[in-house]
Amino acid sequence: MPLTTFALIRHGQTDWNAQRRLQGSTDIPLNDVGRGQARDAVAVLAAHEWDAVVSSPLSRAAETAELIAAGLGLRVARRVPELTERSFGPAEGLQAGPELEALRIPGGFRGAESDDDAADRGVGALEALADEFRGGRVLVVAHGSLLRVSLSRVVGRPLPSIDNAALNLAHHHDVDGWQLEYLNGERLPADVSV
Repeated sequence: MPLTTFALIRHGQTDWNAQRRLQGSTDIPLNDVGRGQARDAVAVLAAHEWDAVVSSPLSRAAETAELIAAGLGLRVARRVPELTERSFGPAEGLQAGPELEALRIPGGFRGAESDDDAADRGVGALEALADEFRGGRVLVVAHGSLLRVSLSRVVGRPLPSIDNAALNLAHHHDVDGWQLEYLNGERLPADVSV
């Protein structure tokens, strides 16, 4: 059975990231630091051949994907709506503090997409890409929370936050499931799989 390899990249920094505001599905653009992070990611990603580049339709992910693809001499194949960051509802735009804590409930925030629903959507999108590009190498640019809950689901344990523009390398096998090889640019022990 073929092994499909994914580079799962969180978009570069935005002003809201720098201000530690919860972005969610609010469409906040990259800032200059984020554009530099996207360009810097090319050096790590250039060590491999990629069959396709796809991204979330939100501008911060789309621009990150365009910058990376251009640096690799590729083009972005398409925007995948299911890769949009999870909605945090009324918590979007808030920073840590009493106002945000008042919205917190188990599994997320009141009026927001739950961890489970976001993971269902994210894993579904990745598995559809694994079917489409079976045996290939796919570079996906998406969002921190969506990638974290999706990867946590497939490896069966909670993972830390996903860094901007860092390499997360995962492999999908039809029979053996998922294996996460790199998280936030660091190689993981071989036993982190499902």
